[in-house]
Amino acid sequence: MRITPRSVTARTAVMAAGLALATGLAACSAETTPASNSNPFSEGAVDPAAAAALPERYKSAGVINVASDIPYPPMEMFDENQQLTGLDYDLAQALGAKLGVRLELQTQAFDSIIPSLQSGKNDIIMSGMNDTPERQETLDFVDYFHAGFSILVPEGNPGNITTVLDLCDKDVAVQKATVQAEILRTYEQQCLDKGSKPIRVSELPLETDVQTAVRSGKAAADVVDSAVAAYAATTAGDGKIFDLVKDPANPAGYNPVYTGIGVLKKDAELSKALLAALQSLIADGTYDQILAKYNLSDYTVKETGLNLGGTKP
Repeated sequence: MRITPRSVTARTAVMAAGLALATGLAACSAETTPASNSNPFSEGAVDPAAAAALPERYKSAGVINVASDIPYPPMEMFDENQQLTGLDYDLAQALGAKLGVRLELQTQAFDSIIPSLQSGKNDIIMSGMNDTPERQETLDFVDYFHAGFSILVPEGNPGNITTVLDLCDKDVAVQKATVQAEILRTYEQQCLDKGSKPIRVSELPLETDVQTAVRSGKAAADVVDSAVAAYAATTAGDGKIFDLVKDPANPAGYNPVYTGIGVLKKDAELSKALLAALQSLIADGTYDQILAKYNLSDYTVKETGLNLGGTKP
């Protein structure tokens, strides 16, 4: 999954934090999500080289369908007018402008997001997806983000959780199909070594479900991408529902990884076009502007390239 990292405080002007979004999910579950009526990042100039690299079928269609598990603040979310916003959305609009086509986000449950590409329903994935060796067996990645995961606890931190090993013998919730569940299970031996029991991990369908479990006391903590954790801690209930655990030994979060645009390996030419568009956005400063908008500037990717499995840019 995601897991992406990112310890952040998305600007409060972008409303719609995790739990506040739950009431709007049913109305926004259509396959194509409502886009913002005016997005400055969709108005950039076409990059001739990137546009020329785009396969003809996308040029002819004028659209690239993007699978995205919405909402997942601050990566993708709805504002107070139920218009789509977030880092992935803004980046998609900017990439589309460089390529001369629209990148249209379509709601897709995260546990079926790769199959949606394999079935031809969608063309690429932009959903805070971590670039992992397992996923590289199926996908190539255009990486655009680098960070780790963080721990979100109820306000006041009643469990006195200060590091990941404080989660031993506790109920911890994560979103289904994310990397966090796998990583938490790797701490089993360390928990046993300290005379405790392993972390009890439960996987729930949506990040909003995970936050609800923590809020209701059914889980002691939520382990999630740092950007998501920090955003929820800052915005949910005006910052009065959750606390973000800050481990001094891991200021950028645990197990930092790359997050990227996922593309099926058979669509290598599309990957190359997206990479050229991203490099153009970095060169003209648009990429930095988008990350700064969500207070994510600490997690930029300094050098870009295609990760075809086993090699980082």
